[in-house]
Amino acid sequence: MTRSIKKGIYVDEGILKKIAGKNPLQTPVIKTWKRACVIAPEMLGFTFGVHNGKTHVEVFITEDMVGHRLGEFSPTKKFVKHGGKMQKELEQKKKEAEIAQAKTATAVAEDAKKK
Repeated sequence: MTRSIKKGIYVDEGILKKIAGKNPLQTPVIKTWKRACVIAPEMLGFTFGVHNGKTHVEVFITEDMVGHRLGEFSPTKKFVKHGGKMQKELEQKKKEAEIAQAKTATAVAEDAKKK
């Protein structure tokens, strides 16, 4: 259920105090446990360490994130791939093909430099 318009959006006061008057480029990662906090325009450019239950996941705030919550960008569950042995073989072949393609691209680039 969404928050009432009458109440307004929830932006944590403590987070706003931490970023008040600071330069986003020179400020280190700001650690927070406030996953429910809505991202405000004042937070643009800052990097937050949002706690996912185990560690702090670094989240760099961009324009597209304004209006969303901090917790949306710090997943709490790790997805384990399905497929087992057959899937591993397919991924291995794909990785080998990418490596071979990269080697041919570098060889072509070196030939072009020599000419």
